Amino acid sequence: MKRWIVMLGLILISGAGGAMEADIQQWHTESGTKVLFVERHELPIVDLRVVFDAGSARDGDHPGLARLTSELLLEGTEAQDAGEIARSFERYGARVSTNSGRDTGEFSLRGLSDPARLEPVIEELAAVMQGASFPADALERVRRQMLLGLQQAKSSAADQAERAFTRAIYGDHPYASPPSGTTASVEVLDRQAIVDFHTRHYTANNAVLTVVGDLTRARAEAIAEQLSQALPAGEALPPLPEVELPDGPQTVRVPFEAGQTHVMVGQPSVRRGDEAYYPLYMGNHMLGGSGLTSILAERMREDRGLSYSSSSRLSTGAQRGRFQMATQVRNEALGEALEVLRGSFAELRDEGPSEERMEASRRNITGSFPLQLDSNRDLLGYVSSIGFHDLPHDYLQQFMERIEAMDRQTVQAALQSQLDPEHMITVLVGPEAVINGVD
Repeated sequence: MKRWIVMLGLILISGAGGAMEADIQQWHTESGTKVLFVERHELPIVDLRVVFDAGSARDGDHPGLARLTSELLLEGTEAQDAGEIARSFERYGARVSTNSGRDTGEFSLRGLSDPARLEPVIEELAAVMQGASFPADALERVRRQMLLGLQQAKSSAADQAERAFTRAIYGDHPYASPPSGTTASVEVLDRQAIVDFHTRHYTANNAVLTVVGDLTRARAEAIAEQLSQALPAGEALPPLPEVELPDGPQTVRVPFEAGQTHVMVGQPSVRRGDEAYYPLYMGNHMLGGSGLTSILAERMREDRGLSYSSSSRLSTGAQRGRFQMATQVRNEALGEALEVLRGSFAELRDEGPSEERMEASRRNITGSFPLQLDSNRDLLGYVSSIGFHDLPHDYLQQFMERIEAMDRQTVQAALQSQLDPEHMITVLVGPEAVINGVD
């Protein structure tokens, strides 16, 4: 039997100040699917996620293909239509959904752990995973919905800024492919392209299954085998190419008539699992990731009254994620807002954070983080990410420990080594005369 097991302690600090221990157990099914399992008996609930390397980065020359495929996975099999599939889960009190992003496509399931309720739900999920038929009528309906969304996005300055920013920072990399596609690509995607994508990407060797909840190890193994065997064996996909940094600073201007201008400034960041993630997370939290207590919120909103919404964000992926600062400002205040955004980042990067701000951020992060893990579903997302990105099983414990031990010099060094104004992209979406009047 091809199986290997890893059991490492994962310590989650509870909101009450105590400790809750959970073991991540890992093995591979006979069909080659990696499985991560956390046994929790507090509630009679099982949360399950099957993640495939099937995100928009795998779209190739067909933007929107991964999203369209994902949207159709629950729309029918040869034996059942979408309504029958939905009712087969609902009658046992279960919820099932699909989702896709840049890296992944996935099935998620929540059900009661009582075998009389869970077993038929797992059987139904296996049937759907094995027999998705992509009916022609559903394809056309979902296509129309995606095209409508693309049309609506044209009237949204925020959507236009997001698309322009992603194209600019990722260039020719597959991450630049918009998950929702383009009008031209979505209009011509046909059923055969969807079937081919599904056959290539939704396979046992290209999947990670995570189970959290009220099960024994033996039951979790049986479920994993049942779901894995429903999939073709397939092969794991080759890694995505590395993300190259932009050659130099660039300003992208997108004309859009509105009373405000949308601004995004940033660059590719680090990949998931990079050691620099921890100090960058802390730096981003102080800069604009902590809401109204962040540097950008204080300077843009409280000190200058330039914007009610200013923030920064750090994300990671299988390859480099993204760092971005974003705001929406009155057109007449655009020049001043850009000066504050860029200046605040440069000051934090060049001078480092104060000890007072470091300590405030440390308390905020360590105090709020456990609340993000207080349910099976929340924990499922983190453990699923650990499995997909091959992170150490004590990743969450490491995160808390590293934030606790972080010093200002480490944060400053990460900002200086990983985020460089010479690679920053600025996107401006607003009236042409306004956006052309600033650098």
